[in-house]
Amino acid sequence: MDTEGTYDARGTRAGQVPRPAGPPPMPSLPPATGPSLTEWLRTPRPEAEPGVWRYGYVPRPAEEPERIPDRQLVTGALISFLTALLVWSLCWNGYIGFWMDPLFWVIPDDWYLDVTEPPVAYAVVTNLYYVLFAGLLAMIFGRVGRWAELGRRWLLPLFRGVRPAAPQPGAVTGPAVDPAEWPELRGARQAAVADRLAEEVRSGRMNDVDLVRIRRAWQSVQADPSRLDAFTGAVLRQGAAACTHPSGARDLPVRAARHDLFVRQVRIGAADGSERNPYARRGTAVALDPALLGTSLLAVGPPGAGKTGHLVRPVVESLALQAIAGQAAVIAVGAVGAQLGPDDAYDVVVKLGDPASAYDLDLYGGTTDPDEAAAMLAEAFIGDLPDVDSRRAATALAQLLGPFRAAHGRFPSVPELRELLDGVPAALATLREALDGGGHYSLQRELDARARQSGAPGDPGVLLADRVALLDRPAFTGFFDTGGHARPFSLRSLEHPLRVRIDLPERGHAEASRMLARLVLAQFTASAAARGDRSLFACLVLDDASHALTAETVRGIQRLRSANAGAVLTLRTLDDVPEGLRTAVLGAVGCRMAFSGVTTWDGKRFAEAWGTEWVETRDVTSRTVFADQPLTRAVHAFRKLVTGKAVTTDAITVRKVERERWSASDLAHAVPVGHAVLSLTTVRGEHAAPLLVDLRG
Repeated sequence: MDTEGTYDARGTRAGQVPRPAGPPPMPSLPPATGPSLTEWLRTPRPEAEPGVWRYGYVPRPAEEPERIPDRQLVTGALISFLTALLVWSLCWNGYIGFWMDPLFWVIPDDWYLDVTEPPVAYAVVTNLYYVLFAGLLAMIFGRVGRWAELGRRWLLPLFRGVRPAAPQPGAVTGPAVDPAEWPELRGARQAAVADRLAEEVRSGRMNDVDLVRIRRAWQSVQADPSRLDAFTGAVLRQGAAACTHPSGARDLPVRAARHDLFVRQVRIGAADGSERNPYARRGTAVALDPALLGTSLLAVGPPGAGKTGHLVRPVVESLALQAIAGQAAVIAVGAVGAQLGPDDAYDVVVKLGDPASAYDLDLYGGTTDPDEAAAMLAEAFIGDLPDVDSRRAATALAQLLGPFRAAHGRFPSVPELRELLDGVPAALATLREALDGGGHYSLQRELDARARQSGAPGDPGVLLADRVALLDRPAFTGFFDTGGHARPFSLRSLEHPLRVRIDLPERGHAEASRMLARLVLAQFTASAAARGDRSLFACLVLDDASHALTAETVRGIQRLRSANAGAVLTLRTLDDVPEGLRTAVLGAVGCRMAFSGVTTWDGKRFAEAWGTEWVETRDVTSRTVFADQPLTRAVHAFRKLVTGKAVTTDAITVRKVERERWSASDLAHAVPVGHAVLSLTTVRGEHAAPLLVDLRG
């Protein structure tokens, strides 16, 4: 991260945001009910399994301790108490006479033999012995009757609201070194800088984004020591406002989710407390971070299941905060009105089809290579047609894009590309004259080859022209400009910490929107892998990827893991993916999410992807015991009163069987509303088994 914040936030000179004249405005303070920044920093974040919200996390035991039924616990405690009271009464009234013998063994004989006037010491020692004996009875019968368990289950919850909770066993204590004092700077002999930042933390002038951003800047200084003077000077002058994002933003206008920027996590829900989840994960908060999103995530659920509100919006918000802190670049793509955040939360907002849009979209992805541009356009235009070879389409486009760029120094606009694909004689003649005028005689052969193939069986030119015609509409007038008259956004700028939102006009131009979604996805997979600087995590969030996945983009998603990039894709159903790619797309992503309401057909695909596991089953055959003797019947009746169960003999058969983690029927019918089943994989290969997640928890 540039310590002076002089990098281009949009990747193009025309789109550069000017730095404000004065210091950026102070972001709004967190709610008074939340922790202060110092408390937030000092809260432990222990290492945990993938997907665990680490902020204040306390590990749970792997196995559930055996729980005694409430009726049996209360009855046992009551019987043991009455038994202890009976023993005390028998001892006190002399029916058990030897209970005082231990006392008589240790005191002088004249103390208890002189009954007329016993010494005071005898009275004191005797009363103390009574207390010790009563305590011994309480300890013995309390252990038998499980009084401690009864107190923890029934009495402790009554006092939790009054007394501060004691540290739980296994809880992780706070860090030995106070992170609010910036020990990493003090260790590098930058005490003055550390003191200034520590004062900013204590005074409340620094927020979590500032802290993470400055930590990121210090890491860049450690990688390049020549930036040390600029870093120290900026911090000593500006304090928490040092090294800001070029937009001047230090926070988002509004936050809809809970974030922990210290470990780059966003909380999306909590693991359900039912038996479908492992005991160690029940009730624990679930979070996502770049280590998980780097394997890409596919979420499937019907409309209204909460994909946008419970998944897409929190992820986009988290990545936008990380972009402000200089850690990530995010491209959010959705329909107009998809509730992906206000315009002020983004650096670039491309509203395709809206004349008021301040930015345009580069149709060619910022590349200057005609073959690469042709490949991306071919995926966008005909990638959803299984009967058309995208390689032949890319060849047809390259035969036109190469000569045109050589002749004019730019790629053709949408109307010009449409004319060339339609084979308009005037457009082709003009292009040939420009080639001859520039001395590009060899490129005439490309046009000759295109002319020979045009109209031949299987030629994709006609289909390409029809698809380009979807963009050559009045609503898109002024967009996809290549003449330098607009401010195009290019996905080649992923090396900068960008916050970009692209609005697609699905309502009036559904087919064109799907085609543009395929184009953005193809450009992202190509640009993310081609970055020279991969220090920033780049993520594409595609809200509703219906008909956007092709064979080539699925292969591109697989390559994102090694490029420090990832994609978040949502679908209404897997039927929106070509049948031959449904298994491939589930295998290409590392994180899979099935929302409530998926069909059994979609559930079957997820069940196959999640596989099976070995589980231990216990088959119990119970037979009621009937007593013949009156005394035995009385004992059985008393036992039934205590346990609440009839006396039986059980025959238990234990065996291991292989079962699906989640069956198609369970995914379709057993996932409650507002829940989802989520499996996670990190870029290091760590796995988390499918969990039932309460997205409202």
